[in-house]
Amino acid sequence: MRLLILFFLLLTFSCNGKKKYHDIAENKIAQDTPDAIVDILNFQKELNAEYKDPETSPLYNKDRKDFETLDFFAPDTTYRVIARFERTPNALPFYMPTTTTRKSEEIVFGIVYFKLLGKEYKLEVYQNSELKLREGFEDYLFLPFSDMTNGKETYTGGRYIDLRIPENDSILIDFNKAYNPYCAYNKKYSCPIVPKVNDLKLPIKAGVKVFKK
Repeated sequence: MRLLILFFLLLTFSCNGKKKYHDIAENKIAQDTPDAIVDILNFQKELNAEYKDPETSPLYNKDRKDFETLDFFAPDTTYRVIARFERTPNALPFYMPTTTTRKSEEIVFGIVYFKLLGKEYKLEVYQNSELKLREGFEDYLFLPFSDMTNGKETYTGGRYIDLRIPENDSILIDFNKAYNPYCAYNKKYSCPIVPKVNDLKLPIKAGVKVFKK
């Protein structure tokens, strides 16, 4: 079962624990199909199961006790886009700040270009310098973003999407799979702060909403 929170810290109380990945074969699924809706609903089901399980949940015990489901936007394939993926082979490592004093060494692995609701956007996609050396994590990519729903319908600090290195120059980005960092649920975690360059000037009404206790 997938644990959808980023690896970034190998220390206790990092924003990631036992990271597993999405099946990137979904990139071959057409954007607007019944299979896409099933894929989104399965994501929601698996995420709820993780948060209910005391072994994988970031929730405080008092919040997990009566937990049944996270609050999601309704599945909407409008927010499931095929993006052009442009590698950035000359990018240098940098230290991404987090919600604590810790910094995570990242590299801009690529830039994704896509059109959403009639306008064009681009976002940076990152690869963790340490994580890529671990077995099973070699092709993991991290897409943090913020948008105009933050602080209202969604978590103030923005949300994350997990990706894998695509085989070609296109990649599926499903904002229905946007999830909150663990810091949205429990202050003991240290989570990467969304870079300003990845702020989308539109509301992304897809994925996980703000957590209400």
